[in-house]
Amino acid sequence: MQTDQLSLTLSAIADPTRRAILMRLMDGEASVKELAAPFDMSIPAVCKHLKVLEGAGLISRGRNAQLRPCRLEAQPLREVVDWIEEFARFWDTSLDRLDGLLERLQSADPTARKN
Repeated sequence: MQTDQLSLTLSAIADPTRRAILMRLMDGEASVKELAAPFDMSIPAVCKHLKVLEGAGLISRGRNAQLRPCRLEAQPLREVVDWIEEFARFWDTSLDRLDGLLERLQSADPTARKN
């Protein structure tokens, strides 16, 4: 079964450690050791998180001598933002309709209080 990019991205960012790693990479490239420093976990555990992020296309690893610095690849997050914005439009439309209904109810009932 093939997983779509949105599902891969959402699955990868569901974990707070991976989200923290992505936030760190917003400041620029970092080694695995640098990425692991703030966490109370082993380097192999951090590498597992990095593998998930890399599999979702959210990070890439460079080749700099023996180091393989990680860098953020934010494009897959654009699809998440677009998906969430659909719900924002839904709620904006729903709340606009509710405002309209409340205004009509208040104008139909002259005793209704206006704030």
